[in-house]
Amino acid sequence: MYVVKRYTALLLTWIALQGVAQAAPYMDVLDVPATPSALAKVSALRDVTRAGSRLVAVGPRGHILYSDDNGGHWQQAQVPASADLNAVSFPSAEKGWAVGNDGIILHSNDGGISWQKQLDGRVLGEQVVAYYQAQSQAMPGDERWPALIAEGERLVQEGADKPLLDVWFSDDQNGFAVGVFNLLLHTRDGGQHWTPWLERSDNPQGLHLTSLESVDGTLYITGEQGLLLQRTADGEHFTQLTTPSRGTFFGATGKPGVLLAYGLRGHVWRSTDKGQQWQPVNTGLGISITAGGLDSNGQLWLLSQAGDVLRSRDDGASFVVVRQKTARTPVSAVAFDSATDLVLVGERGVRTLAVE
Repeated sequence: MYVVKRYTALLLTWIALQGVAQAAPYMDVLDVPATPSALAKVSALRDVTRAGSRLVAVGPRGHILYSDDNGGHWQQAQVPASADLNAVSFPSAEKGWAVGNDGIILHSNDGGISWQKQLDGRVLGEQVVAYYQAQSQAMPGDERWPALIAEGERLVQEGADKPLLDVWFSDDQNGFAVGVFNLLLHTRDGGQHWTPWLERSDNPQGLHLTSLESVDGTLYITGEQGLLLQRTADGEHFTQLTTPSRGTFFGATGKPGVLLAYGLRGHVWRSTDKGQQWQPVNTGLGISITAGGLDSNGQLWLLSQAGDVLRSRDDGASFVVVRQKTARTPVSAVAFDSATDLVLVGERGVRTLAVE
């Protein structure tokens, strides 16, 4: 009898909880502030960068962390949304931007301690439609506008799910954000207004745009199927460079006179003439290269999805695997806290790697 009563009580409790769950209103992640978590440091993170002397990292569930002691200790920022974040950029110590899923763009005026929302996917499609309708009225007869208006209408119909994958600012006013299906946005006023640049990208197939990187004074966009776009000298367009790769590029890095594009299955390509000619770089890896960077000593670094760390001391012509004393963890981004220390973030959070 006790067992029956206990089972009945549990069933009634479950039914009651189901009623509460069903009655609870749906809350969009774009409206729900990120929840503070003591585990944020060891949870997945997607990107990390410097804001002056501070480190700022972003990741899923709206998590943004910052460190003022080169990664020794981390604090969680105040974030007004819990959408997954994919990238962060700080052109100065105080002002920064983060982007992520659901078309979200966040802005910070205090070095990453607190954030405000500038844009999200619920209104992005409408803005794309309005912009290209205005262009069509200003320049009637241009065959580009109907297709671009239709693209904006598609974004409206699909709802908020428009992942932005990277963001880059040259200063506190001028920046770009890129994402899926050739989604390219530009601002000249610190993100108060974001202008669609879909027609200014030499990407007729509408391939996903994966990263933004400035190398030797030139801005590049990487993407699917070996796509590599170079910003024109006047700054108003992105033209496509011919590359030998047909696999997705996840990023680019380099230094004066050297450009590297890296991605799927450990493939890395090197150019010494700003992408006109390419040579393969043998990394010895068969797993994707997911991050890269240049340290203060002029050494180039590449990092893999499995946590491999590779260093080049010959301007990217060759790379050597760096031995690690601790267990490898997947890497999605890297920042440098000194000439010899790397701050790595990935699926298992953040770790610091000291190398000789």
